[in-house]
Amino acid sequence: EDPSLEKHFKGHRDAVTSVDFSRAKKQLVSGSMDSSLMIWSMKPQMRAYRFVGHKDAVLCVQFSPSGHLVASGSRDKTVRLWIPSIKGESTVFKAHTATVRSVHFSSDGQSLVTASDDKTVKVWTVHRQKFLFSLSQHINWVRCARFSPDGRLIVSSSDDKTVKLWDKTSRECIHSFCEHGGFVNHVDFHPSGNCIAAGGTDSTVKLWDVRMNRLLQHYQGNSVVNSLSFHPSGNYLVTASSDSTLKILDLLEGRLLYTLHGHQ
Repeated sequence: EDPSLEKHFKGHRDAVTSVDFSRAKKQLVSGSMDSSLMIWSMKPQMRAYRFVGHKDAVLCVQFSPSGHLVASGSRDKTVRLWIPSIKGESTVFKAHTATVRSVHFSSDGQSLVTASDDKTVKVWTVHRQKFLFSLSQHINWVRCARFSPDGRLIVSSSDDKTVKLWDKTSRECIHSFCEHGGFVNHVDFHPSGNCIAAGGTDSTVKLWDVRMNRLLQHYQGNSVVNSLSFHPSGNYLVTASSDSTLKILDLLEGRLLYTLHGHQ
């Protein structure tokens, strides 16, 4: 059955940079260039919450696996952890020395990985909000960092045109994927943990096997890829591009299924 528009939320005063569902899919969080976060309810008649605290644009947001916390990263160089209730209380940590582009919880909710224009990826404990370690082999802004589903690996993508795979225990870079011809805006793990997908300014999406470190699939688009996300089944990938479209790729057949228009 073809994708159709389900809901449409309006309330930010500037560009929306990032969105994430809570695990129960009852809420959606969004971050914006207007320096605020909004938490939207999927139930009709429920009011949205606006969270204010960041001093500059919010570039990334994510619900913790339990849904009890929301992490956000900002151009103000900080990361905040919010309790997604009407009060909207938050704790702040001075995370990086430049813009924070990416925040991501490990699947057990215990760790947080952040990526920044200071060229580093950092790992933190969630409960004690303590800094653990830095990964610093990128030579340009780091756009995105993600834990593997089992929490043993970290993948990061950068304006140095590489995607790097790290071992969380040894804190070493296991492999650098250098096939992109431009900045790599977004990277994520397949739900199986066996492969990664990345998209960037060269208008391509690439999939690699992380066990063999080889390129599996390559999709050439005609516009910058800003963001991507795997379907929970692992059979599809959705991408968001600067030409205002979303694309749904069928990974089993290796082809484009849908182009979704709707954003202006």
